[in-house]
Amino acid sequence: MVIKVFVATSSGSIAIRKKQQEVVGFLEANKIDFKEFDIAGDEDNRRWMRENVPGEKKPQNGIPLPPQIFNEEQYCGDFDSFFSAKEENIIYSFLGLAPPPGSKVTKSPKEASSLPNGDVAGEAQSNTEGTEKAEESGQHEAQKEGSEDAGDLTGSPEKNEEEGETATEEALGEDSMVRSFMTIFIN
Repeated sequence: MVIKVFVATSSGSIAIRKKQQEVVGFLEANKIDFKEFDIAGDEDNRRWMRENVPGEKKPQNGIPLPPQIFNEEQYCGDFDSFFSAKEENIIYSFLGLAPPPGSKVTKSPKEASSLPNGDVAGEAQSNTEGTEKAEESGQHEAQKEGSEDAGDLTGSPEKNEEEGETATEEALGEDSMVRSFMTIFIN
């Protein structure tokens, strides 16, 4: 699949040139394969672009301005649509492309299927794994603190017991904070 970006290389409008540069620069920076089609120097490109932009997406004067983005023959959108998709982190779905391996991609509300507990399908397992790791870390810290307290044999049994309870309460408090943080961070 080839992303087609229709541009006007000899545009007199600074705003259009900046929008074109932003789209092309983003695609290059993210190593997304695309091809530029100049509508200023090629009447066939201009005609094809104008005919293939859907009627509801055309401006009031009926002439769509560059940049216009297509995936093969499928219309993706204009600069405003591109910018919104980029801000919402749904650029790959906007372009009709599969996200690159290893990337964390936020799905659009239409694509996200929620589970009854509010988690998003596919992310529930990683959320659980993150919480489990945080809990293990909290338990490890509590054990570490407990062993440090056990090394202090000079104090009274009441004092050691009291400090043990405090250390346990602190560890549980930290564990609770870690779980809260992980829940907020992941969701």
